[in-house]
Order: sequence, then structure tokens, then C-alpha cells
Amino acid sequence: MTHADDAHRSGSCTWIPRQADFDAFARLSGDDNPIHVDPEFSARTRFGRTVSHGMLLYARVFARLQALYPGRAHAVQTLMFPNPAYADEELTFSFSENPQQPDQILIEVARSADGAVTLSGTCDLGESR
Repeated sequence: MTHADDAHRSGSCTWIPRQADFDAFARLSGDDNPIHVDPEFSARTRFGRTVSHGMLLYARVFARLQALYPGRAHAVQTLMFPNPAYADEELTFSFSENPQQPDQILIEVARSADGAVTLSGTCDLGESR
């Protein structure tokens, strides 16, 4: 596969995270901050409910990038988490090539209902493994 073959792999997909996903990720990662796993605690915060771990979102992004660009290494990732993602609210994951920088994928995860971006970043693809 040549790098030029990657161009047609941009696109989007959706996912609805569940509280069970937050809980499982907390067990796996050790990040059991109550903002992620305790609905009663989270109800008293400015968010009003539990929010996703940022790295849970990125784990989903990483899996999708692996599917879109099989065998390609991920040389560098940049990530920002400007808004929360909530349990039971659909997210839209979008991937597109950066026309100004070859082998860089632009990544955006947004809440489907209101368009608020929950993850924004880039992934610089490395050589095939």
C-alpha cells in the first residue's frame, strides 16, 4: 500500500458512549475520578452529570485510525478536549487529511446534538510497520 492510497480513507462515524464504558475505562486505566464514575457526585458539578475520560475518546479515535490506515504508525498526536462528552449522547467522529501537510490526519469528535467539539487534534502518520 502506498501513502497515496490513504486519501480515500477519510470519513466519519458515530458512537454513543455509555456509563458502563466510563466505568470499564476507569477500571482499566485506574482513573476513577468521581467526575467520570459517580453520577451523584457529578450531578453537583458544573457538568451536572458524568463526563467521559478524554483518553477513552482517544482510544476510540485510535481504533478508527487503525482501521482507516492499517499498518501505518502513529508518529505524533496532538489533542485538546474543549468540551465534555456525556454518557448516552451520540458523538460524531470525523477524520480528514490535512491538505497543507501530507500524512497528517485532522481529527474532530463532536456531540451530535449540538455540535460542541469534545476532542480536536491531529495525527501524523508514520511509515508502514
